[in-house]
Amino acid sequence: MSIDVKRIKEWNSSNLSSLCQATEDAILDGIGFNWVTPPMPEVLEAYWRGVLVVPERQLYGGWLDGTLAASIQVVKPGQTKETSSFAATIDAHFVAPWARGHGLAKSLLELAERDAAAAGFTVLRLNVRETQEAAINLYQESGYVRWGILPYYEYVGGHMLAGQFFYKKLEPLSSVE
Repeated sequence: MSIDVKRIKEWNSSNLSSLCQATEDAILDGIGFNWVTPPMPEVLEAYWRGVLVVPERQLYGGWLDGTLAASIQVVKPGQTKETSSFAATIDAHFVAPWARGHGLAKSLLELAERDAAAAGFTVLRLNVRETQEAAINLYQESGYVRWGILPYYEYVGGHMLAGQFFYKKLEPLSSVE
C-alpha cells in the first residue's frame, strides 16, 4: 500500500469523483461531515469545487494506492479577525472507511500543521463529535489539548451528541525543521 498527501489546488475529474465517493462512504459510516445521509452527488461535487475558490481554505488530500480517499482543510481567519489572526482551524478531516488504518489521517494532520506553521499560525483549533473516538485519540496523541465540551453539538438520529473542542500550540517553523 502506498500513501501520498499533498495540497489540492485544482480538480481533475478522477480526483473530484474519488473524493465525492470517499465523502459519501464516510457519511454512511457515521463520520458526520454535518450530514446524516449523503447529499446528491452534484451537491457534494459543488461543495468540493467551492472549497477551492474560498481564499481562506486550503484543501489537502490523501491518496491510497493512487485513489483520493481522505481530506483535511486548514481554514484561515478572515481579514476582519485581527485579534485571532494567529490561529487557524482544522476542518473536514476524514478518511474513507476502506482506506483507514494506513496512516492517512495522521499524515494529513502533520502536513496541515507544517503548512499552518509555515504560514505563521501559532495555534490550530478543531472540534469533533464525541462519537468520533478514533479522531479524538489521534488528536490527543498528536498533542492537541481538549479545552471544552459542548453537550449540544449535533442532533443525529433523534439524539443530541456532544462535541469536543481542541487546540494545539504550534512550534515555530524553525524549531520544527
